[in-house]
Formats: sequence, structure tokens, C-alpha cells
Amino acid sequence: MTQIIANGIRLEFEQYGDELRTPIILVRGLGTQLIDWPVELVQGLVKEGFRVIVFDNRDVGLSEKFEGLPDLGGVARGEQEPPYRLEDMAGDIVGLMDSLEVRQAYLFAISMGGMIGQVMAANHGERLLGFFSVMSSSGRKGLPDATPEAKAILEAETEPDAGTDEIIQIAAEGLRICGSPGYPMSADDRLAIVRNRLERNYTPEGVVRQMAAVLAGRDRAELLESITVPTMVIHGEDDPLVPVEHGIDTANSIHGASIELVPGMGHDLPPALMHHMVDVIVAFTGHPI
Repeated sequence: MTQIIANGIRLEFEQYGDELRTPIILVRGLGTQLIDWPVELVQGLVKEGFRVIVFDNRDVGLSEKFEGLPDLGGVARGEQEPPYRLEDMAGDIVGLMDSLEVRQAYLFAISMGGMIGQVMAANHGERLLGFFSVMSSSGRKGLPDATPEAKAILEAETEPDAGTDEIIQIAAEGLRICGSPGYPMSADDRLAIVRNRLERNYTPEGVVRQMAAVLAGRDRAELLESITVPTMVIHGEDDPLVPVEHGIDTANSIHGASIELVPGMGHDLPPALMHHMVDVIVAFTGHPI
């Protein structure tokens, strides 16, 4: 365990590569942990000369857990305050950088992490060398919904008395539904990912609290217009959970943003695509010094 106090809470983190090289912080999405980053991505970035920093968002993995179980409907309607907001989660990244004495870094942030990154880029842009918003959304009203199958798996609730095997099967099915049709993952690999997550930590209430933060900060379209950080949007053309139109709108909302649409990519980071992903990152940033 490697923990640090950031923004007044405990965050679990790991870092790879030379600490004197250009830092890039990777930010996970809803309910996922730092162990979920593809080895191919992390090692590829280290090989290119980056200092790679990964961490567990608050309420998941080995980072600090919060309390309370918000009513998501009430939060979405503005009738209830969430336990915390995306702004607080962005503050966690700033706090992590402060504790590690990182003045500026690149930010590569996926899904909910992309939303957190958008808030950070808007409110703390001076701390970023550049920003990658990956498989994320502006939250603008009127954008296409997830496919019915992906929406159902996102909203699925596990029964309180469900056993470990049932929990694993449901989560693995979610990976299948949201995965990349051009780069399908084997059933064994999906099951292994879910087992590793559960063995390390299982806090379903934390995922609900994270979702509350997303719902409370849903429409960021106006906020995105204030971002001046060099930004690249990366999105799978076959994303069933956050359709590609969300990525296109995000890029259109940020002045000067570049966009990379990836055929065959869904709402995950297939190992087979990570060489391409590293190439995209290096091309956008230039080789780090």
C-alpha cells in the first residue's frame, strides 16, 4: 500500500518511471481501480519517458471511503445534495500533485475521470500541461443515450444477499456489454478482471456516491467553453455506454481541442489498442524531456 494525504483525504497511488521525467496522471472512471489500467498503456508511457502516476479515486479501491447513501433520483432533480461533487474529486488530483510536489502534469482521464478532468482543466488549468478527455462527455442535454443494454447494466442493482459468484458474473457481463466490438475480451479475461477488483476492494456504496457526483454536475457544456488547456478528445466509434456523439460534442465545446475517433473501440481500453493510444499521446504532447 502506498497512501498519501491529498485534499485532506487518504488516496492510494502508485507511480512508475523516472520521477524527474514529465508526469502524466491517469484518472479512472466510475467504480474502477488503479489496478484496471492496462499494463501495456502504463509500460508504453514509461518507455516513452513519462513518469506515470495512477491512483484510486475517493470511495473506491484502497482510497478513503465516505458515508451516506444518496437517493440518485433526488440528486438528479436537484432535491438532494451529493456527499461530494466532481469539483471535490478534481481537488483530490490537485492535492495529490501538491503532496507529490508535481507542479504541472498531463492528465489522461477516462469516462467519469474525464468529467473530473474537465472540471480540473477549467478550474485549475495552470496545473496542467495538457488534457486528454477519453470516452467521456460534456453532459450536454439532448445527446444520445447509452444503448438499452448498456443503460440496463449501468442501472442494475445487485441484491444485498448476492453471493460472490453472482456479483462476479454480473460485473463480467457488464464488461462484455460495454466492451470494444473490434477488440473483444475473452470470458476468462473478463472474469479475472472482476475477481481482482473484488479481492482488492468491494464498496458498492462508494460507486453510488460517485454516481451522485456525476449526476450533480451533469451538464458541463458551458464550463468546457472556459478551458484553455491544450486538449485532445479520444473516443471509440462503437461506444455503447457513452456514444461517440458525446466525444464529438466535448471536442466542439473546448476551444482548439483535437479529436481522435477510434474504430472498433467501445467503453474500455483494449490491450491491443494501447500501442496506438501511446502513439496518440506522444504525438500530441511531443516526446517528454
